[in-house]
Amino acid sequence: MNAEKYFSQENKLQIANAIRVAEMNTSGEIRLHIEKYCKGDVLDQAAYVFEKLEMHKTKLRNGVLFYLAVEDRKFAILGDAGINMKVPADFWDKTNENVLSRFKEGKLTEGLTTGILMAGEQLKVHFPYLADDKNELSNDI
Repeated sequence: MNAEKYFSQENKLQIANAIRVAEMNTSGEIRLHIEKYCKGDVLDQAAYVFEKLEMHKTKLRNGVLFYLAVEDRKFAILGDAGINMKVPADFWDKTNENVLSRFKEGKLTEGLTTGILMAGEQLKVHFPYLADDKNELSNDI
């Protein structure tokens, strides 16, 4: 997919930096996956991508995937079992609402960075950085 149509180099750096900042104080892992199209249910596709990226293989099951299908205008956030057991029941819905409100203003980058930083705050609370922590998943978009 040609992300340049939707995200400039500066936008991609801003998003990657948000991931880096969000992961700085946590053992949790955050990834962003962007596709043009999403055939079918967005949560099903996000779950497929989550597994394909092996995000379920983090030691503490604390991976978070931000999934965006730009042409179909579909978005989902998917947390692994470890983080889902810790966050408030409405956390993902509130985060999703924050992201989508910025999307509706045409601010894709700001929406994603806001959601990523919100996820990072929860990861920091429930999965603080450990001295022997290593980045288990790539921060690439």
